[in-house]
Amino acid sequence: MKVTILGAGAIAGAHAEALAALPAHGVDGVELTHVVDVDAGRAAELAARHGVPHHGTDLRALLDAGEVDAVHVCTPPAVHLEAALAALRAGVHVVVEKPAVLSLAEADALAAAEREAHAAGLTGRFTQIVQHRFGAGIPRLRRFLDDGTLGAAYVAQCDTLWFRTPAYFEVPWRGRFDTEGGGTTMGHGIHQFDLLLAVLGPWVEVRAMAGRLARRTDTEDVSTALVRFANGTMATITNSAISPRQTSRLRFDTEAATVELEHLYGYDDADWTVTPVEGREDVAEAWSADAARSDDDGASGHLAQLVPTYRALVEGRTPPVTVADTRDTLELAAAIYKSAFTDATVRAGEIVDGDPFHASMAGTGTPWPPVT
Repeated sequence: MKVTILGAGAIAGAHAEALAALPAHGVDGVELTHVVDVDAGRAAELAARHGVPHHGTDLRALLDAGEVDAVHVCTPPAVHLEAALAALRAGVHVVVEKPAVLSLAEADALAAAEREAHAAGLTGRFTQIVQHRFGAGIPRLRRFLDDGTLGAAYVAQCDTLWFRTPAYFEVPWRGRFDTEGGGTTMGHGIHQFDLLLAVLGPWVEVRAMAGRLARRTDTEDVSTALVRFANGTMATITNSAISPRQTSRLRFDTEAATVELEHLYGYDDADWTVTPVEGREDVAEAWSADAARSDDDGASGHLAQLVPTYRALVEGRTPPVTVADTRDTLELAAAIYKSAFTDATVRAGEIVDGDPFHASMAGTGTPWPPVT
């Protein structure tokens, strides 16, 4: 399977390293053959650094020549949809960094393109990078909830408290709805509240606030939300780009224990804490025993996701993260923006075609004026 990386920026290195490590994890027949970037020098530099035999500036030419079986889209978000559509229509698998697209409308266009390609006999599949779903702790937590070990989930907290300097937003595409999709909610918090959905399942209603408190951007630099899930769990979400002590934190208070994860940009089993209710020490013991049975440290990361993803693609199966999963996470983001900007409770399923927040996370417009 011949793989091309589109976009040779910082995150592309993580993709190249993970692809190179696949054979050591039992996934053979996958080779990174091309790097493509609008900046020829940048493409050449990444290719040289990772021993990639070819580099260039024209993805379309590679698609037309049949030189690509899978493309990893590592460009700024505004380019994701165009590249993904071109690849799917050429029968090529698509692995896209998050946010995969800028809006629910674009997610729906992506889903339609995948359906149409399959109807035409093409086999390309779409998946989004959500690498933190693939650390061992997240599926373990979901399994312990599903099998009753933890009992019911009552309360959850999801905090993305990061710090980005004013200089960070001087990159032209950052801090704009039309090129980044949104602010810290879309660009940063999406990592963690995607995990919230992976653990708790569907949500039913959202009440949110957002503000531009410290950075000269068109988008928010802080948002908060209250979320009720279909299973009854009540959760808080905080997303910030202006928090000096950075952390990424998840907390789940269940019938039998409090389960917590604190990390920054990636985690392993050592970053989890389980505090059982008195008399339920068996829960902590079960968690530790499950972790001890693992062959590794349970780390999240691009490799952790690409191993099962490429196993599925090589075998012609659906990858573990689908376009529907991607849309579910974007719907929660859109609901946060709609609630924050309209001062209303937003319910699952209400943001449909014709709703301003279906077309753009900016929806009806921000409560603050644009930067001049």
